[in-house]
Amino acid sequence: MGRSRNTRRRSAAVEAVVETVDGGLAQLVPDPDRDRAWTLLIDGAPQSHVDLDDPGHLSFEYQRRLGHVIDLAAPPGKPVHAVHLGGGAFTLARYVAATRPRSTQQVVERDAALVQLVRRELPLDPNARIRVRSTDARAGLAKVPDGWADLVVADVFSAARTPAHLTSVEFLDEVRRALRPGGVYTANLADGPPLAHLRGQIATAAARFGELALIADAAVLRGKRFGNAILVASDHPLPLAELTRRAATDPHPGRVEHGRQLSDFTGGATPVTDAVAVASPAPPPSVFQ
Repeated sequence: MGRSRNTRRRSAAVEAVVETVDGGLAQLVPDPDRDRAWTLLIDGAPQSHVDLDDPGHLSFEYQRRLGHVIDLAAPPGKPVHAVHLGGGAFTLARYVAATRPRSTQQVVERDAALVQLVRRELPLDPNARIRVRSTDARAGLAKVPDGWADLVVADVFSAARTPAHLTSVEFLDEVRRALRPGGVYTANLADGPPLAHLRGQIATAAARFGELALIADAAVLRGKRFGNAILVASDHPLPLAELTRRAATDPHPGRVEHGRQLSDFTGGATPVTDAVAVASPAPPPSVFQ
């Protein structure tokens, strides 16, 4: 389908916003197909997509999968206490505010200059109960009261890699402390063949949570390409049937692994501790081309 005249006028008239932030060169690029939507890139790597008119719209595949987890973390529409480690353009915090009004949320984003840019160019709904802290993700998590959170979402990347101190059992101890009983932890993980990082992260989560699931493209799970995988963890049973249905019917279908299959997938990987933790692998340049 061709674009409308209005859309063509928007792409010609609205220019990208380019600004140096702590993490590199940030670009807010207008979406030519949606009137008030923007994509955030850092050093050329896509980070977030936001539609100010429709914050319930999730454009990126991995964010839609995180959205499925958010949708199933509590009964539909019920307000939650949510902690977002990694802010980007606050896409998922906006999503929670739109789909679960009256939720109370804390966003922890280390890049203070990025926070200022997003607040200025893509302002949050003033009625949304979203507090943003510009500090390290683990330090910000440590300030969350015991048992406060229904949901902790980790989507933290620095130079397209998850920092080492957010990959350990000690980090997950802080997540467990902040979660209420039955609360849900979900994390965006990125890896490619031979999937050593991903296997280690599953083993690490299994050391701290009784219930686990992993949502990913089949090619990623088979180690055929670099990509994202969404970890879901809780101390209570997960809504596996509905997660599986939603992942399978997504525009980019994914698989849900759990139970024995997920345990077997780890291939004998051992839990990661602070003493041996390393950052996730850097994606190959072809990922962003």
